[in-house]
Amino acid sequence: MSTPLLVQALAALSAPALAGATALGLRVRRERAGAATDRERSHARIAELEERCAELERTASCDPLTGVWNYRHLQLTLDREIERARRAEHTEQADGPRPLAVLMLEIAGFDAVIAEHGRARANAILRDLAQRLAMEIRRADTLGRYSGEEFLVLLPDTGAEGAVQVAERLVWSVRRHLLLDWSSGVREPRPARGNGLTAAVGIAVLPEDGTHAAVLLRAADTALAEARTAGGDCWRIAPRPGRPAAGGPGQGGGTGGSEPPAPAPEGPSAAEGDRSEKPGSLSGCTGGDQLAQPAAAHTPAAVAVSRDVLS
Repeated sequence: MSTPLLVQALAALSAPALAGATALGLRVRRERAGAATDRERSHARIAELEERCAELERTASCDPLTGVWNYRHLQLTLDREIERARRAEHTEQADGPRPLAVLMLEIAGFDAVIAEHGRARANAILRDLAQRLAMEIRRADTLGRYSGEEFLVLLPDTGAEGAVQVAERLVWSVRRHLLLDWSSGVREPRPARGNGLTAAVGIAVLPEDGTHAAVLLRAADTALAEARTAGGDCWRIAPRPGRPAAGGPGQGGGTGGSEPPAPAPEGPSAAEGDRSEKPGSLSGCTGGDQLAQPAAAHTPAAVAVSRDVLS
């Protein structure tokens, strides 16, 4: 067979093969493009699901009324902090667990607020006050709504002295917090004796008052009952043999004064550190009354990354 005929025969035979190869290449290209699109959709869907899961986690840990941590989150955080304190006893060769203070705070006076303004506005006042209290503690601390008008504060690496400072500050903040004003006229001056709200605080400290969550909560509740019996607007430390539980007049219990609490006692323990230099701590008010301004938003969603929220 001559060369031209051979070339023609090969061309005729290869034409279907070339067409098939071209079609196969186009099909593979389309499949790759489709796979890339599917991957992009999958990544977008995964990101959306992760965002929804994070939102659900925040919702599950946030009290819907006050915007602070809820009972569930408090329990989880308390268990975690107790375990961390116990673990430090072995890893740091310490004489005992690292201190952990538990403050149980109850606000009184909301019945009069409900009677005057209604429950809806009273709830708004409670939320605003809870946000204010959340700004009075460190980022490492945790404040949440325990029940009703009761709040629980967890203070890692804080002993009795530091817990008393925080309790004094919180009692003063409740008494002097500027309530929401719905009037359109000139704001009335702040009452000389406070806003009608008072706080009673019970204090328990690990390990002195117990090394288990239930024991610490029971000790803090007992101290709170003593503060409530004393008339409120004060704090009490869980009673123990040889230690007074006083926190009343002349003993730093915050019973009706209009001045901010005194500076921290000198010589705090090394575990407590210097609370006055940490964000949201007990630094004294200088100049004007800082509590005269509405509290800024301070919700678990905003502090979930920087705060460890039972963040």
